[in-house]
Amino acid sequence: MRRQRKHQEIRAMRSQLKKIEDLGAAMEEALILDNKYTEHSTVGLAQQWDQLDQLGMRMQHNLEQQIQARNTTGVTEEALKEFSMMFKHFDKEKSGRLNHQEFKSCLRSLGYDLPMVEEGEPDPEFEAILDTVDPNRDGNVSLQEYMAFMISRETENVKSSEEIESAFRALSAENKPYVTKEELYQVGAAPLRPGSASGPGSRFCSSFQNLTKEQADYCLSHMKPYLDSKGRELPSAFDFVEFTRSLFVN
Repeated sequence: MRRQRKHQEIRAMRSQLKKIEDLGAAMEEALILDNKYTEHSTVGLAQQWDQLDQLGMRMQHNLEQQIQARNTTGVTEEALKEFSMMFKHFDKEKSGRLNHQEFKSCLRSLGYDLPMVEEGEPDPEFEAILDTVDPNRDGNVSLQEYMAFMISRETENVKSSEEIESAFRALSAENKPYVTKEELYQVGAAPLRPGSASGPGSRFCSSFQNLTKEQADYCLSHMKPYLDSKGRELPSAFDFVEFTRSLFVN
């Protein structure tokens, strides 16, 4: 893997840092305390290298976690990419952490129907999520904690392709093998149930009675037009069978 190789390259450069530290020690022994050729100190360089090494380890661990989730839990690679992309979007300072407000905004962007509350007002639904993600309430959610939470929620909601296909078929008039835009958006007028989410996989498929407009948008943007037995495209008809089965391809 490219990230693993890059981390190995960083660790291999530790010997170069050791040479700089030895030169710094020799300068101190010679009472040369001011190096006009650089503004960096050996201590500062060592600290920055340690931070880079720790970042590499965290990124590698997170990638391994995502690969394991894809291979063992049925979470799609598309879903994992969406989770990571959303985290990076809200991590404005590129710190590898989200504060609680950023984390809440991230969840909303992923389709979680969290209530709007005034500052200082109780927020039991979000507090229940924080009990899992940030139990010690240090005020931050790391990328590792966030991914573990999202993978756990995704795994809890995974349905069989047959169940989801049957749910789509129930939406379709006359039990057709396709669904129309009007049928999806008619259901999309209903509110999303608390704690559910939209996006890839079963987060929106588990409860069609509560499909949101955003979830209907997602379905339509990922479904292919339906073709009849003669290969002709039907107006405003979308192939939910191919779409559903694509969600469960490993």
